[in-house]
Amino acid sequence: MRLYERKDIEKVIRLDTELIDRIETAFTSLVEKETTMPPIMRVDVPDHNGEVDIKSAYIKGEDSFAVKLSSGFFNNPALGLPSANGMMILLNSQTGEPLAVLADEGWLTDLRTAAAGAVAAKYGSRKDSRIAGILGTGAQARLQLQALMLVRPIEHVFVYGRSPEKTLQYKQEMEQKLGINLIVCDSVEQVVGKSDLVVTTTPSKEPLIYGDWVRPGLHITAMGSDAEHKRELEASVLERADVIVCDVKAQSARLGELRTSPNQLDRAIELGEVTSGKRSFRQADEDITICDLTGTGVQDTAIARHVYHQLLVREGVTDERRKV
Repeated sequence: MRLYERKDIEKVIRLDTELIDRIETAFTSLVEKETTMPPIMRVDVPDHNGEVDIKSAYIKGEDSFAVKLSSGFFNNPALGLPSANGMMILLNSQTGEPLAVLADEGWLTDLRTAAAGAVAAKYGSRKDSRIAGILGTGAQARLQLQALMLVRPIEHVFVYGRSPEKTLQYKQEMEQKLGINLIVCDSVEQVVGKSDLVVTTTPSKEPLIYGDWVRPGLHITAMGSDAEHKRELEASVLERADVIVCDVKAQSARLGELRTSPNQLDRAIELGEVTSGKRSFRQADEDITICDLTGTGVQDTAIARHVYHQLLVREGVTDERRKV
């Protein structure tokens, strides 16, 4: 069994179109292949504003699959630590033998989540979307914007964060890194009103976006709600949407935005149905579209298999030995 730390992993993987394609294929596999993906197991640590999720998925015919443990402790920034952490274990599908421990400190989860956001925007937003809105200023706010720029011609960005200092830091960092113009807004409503597509990246427990702010043509990717106590969209936002897509309906109904709008569940469709071509997402420029992402085990298996292969290639392992 191999052990890889984050510094090893960062040498072989980055947020690019190849990774986005692999995550898109993972969603398609939920529809086109026999996949075993159990419900998420979560351990809450309320004393320290923390949670730990365990996710996994086995795709029939693949020679390996991942079991992922990820933590989110939201008081950590005050301690000088990142909120997210975690690791993945890759197992041999035939024998159950552990092949590798990917001690990525949550990096692979961050990357696959951003890639899923890119897939959502690719199918849900207008192709000419040039103005992005970002709610939040953490790691996902950074990666989601980078991912958007790989699938849409983003030229301007509006951002809102609770901390003026962190929001200014985010603006300066992303302008320097991406070479685009970011404008700090005084409210969430301003971001929504000025943007072609909006990505919510917060652990909010109360709605951030309200239905009367939403206008025709807008796309929203909501990826912050992945637990029963989280919420970023007011129910009327879903009611106004022409199309609602989520990663997995049962999971969104339990942990995501659909939890507070059960009457919208029947008309919601899954992202894998879209990526497989079985259903369509945006059908007209004036459509209001929403994608609710709660994070799936199949994404974890996809990125773990991908990075393990890349690590073996870097080590010079032959093709035959890579067949595990």
